[in-house]
Amino acid sequence: MALALATERNVSAARIEDAVKIYGTGDTEVRALDGVSVEFKTGLFTAIMGPSGSGKSTLLHTLAGLDNLDGGSVYIGDTELGSLNDRHLTELRRERVGFIFQAFNLIPTLTAEENILLPLLIAGDRPDQEWFDLVVDTVGLKDRLHHRPTELSGGQQQRVAAARALVSRPEIVFADEPSGNLDSKAGSELLEFMRRAVDEFGQTIVMVTHDPVAASYADRALFLADGKVVDHMWSPTAASVLERMKTLGA
Repeated sequence: MALALATERNVSAARIEDAVKIYGTGDTEVRALDGVSVEFKTGLFTAIMGPSGSGKSTLLHTLAGLDNLDGGSVYIGDTELGSLNDRHLTELRRERVGFIFQAFNLIPTLTAEENILLPLLIAGDRPDQEWFDLVVDTVGLKDRLHHRPTELSGGQQQRVAAARALVSRPEIVFADEPSGNLDSKAGSELLEFMRRAVDEFGQTIVMVTHDPVAASYADRALFLADGKVVDHMWSPTAASVLERMKTLGA
């Protein structure tokens, strides 16, 4: 079906340059990011790994424009986020970026369909029905669209959140421990959907995870320690990621 996003893997979906993020002052100062530079190419699935406190969530949040840097630059495509005022930054996040969080962040009074379409409704846009149907079919929610979150399992709720992240065809999706609250079966279903979104839709996904099995679904694993990128691995496996994480003290 000719619905996939056009992708060229030499194009930058997002990048961060010489990034510094500091929390606290004096003796309590922590450099959550300490001169990080990394690029995320279009049409690839990247897993960000590292011990607790390594800076992986800070990296994700600053890339997504949810937090500001103290130094350096972050880009979505060719747009430098530091050059945007609050209104334009909000518009960019709404129109060009998708989010999947560990907490599903669904509106309890809305149906699954209404939750999926919420970003488009807020933007005043009409959904592309063919694309909506494809996304819903892919996540297996066709018969659950009129159910509210309390009537859905945790795995179904997270698939609603994943569909919501994709329905506006964002340039990049950021996922923060998306399978962290799911059992192994539901987690595998979600990760398989994310893998399909990259392979079949041409989506770009950047995912923070502590789970080597989750990282094995990615094209690349990026390893952080003490606010720095210390390694990366193409075609990661659960075993190879686990071995690398052991050397980082995770």
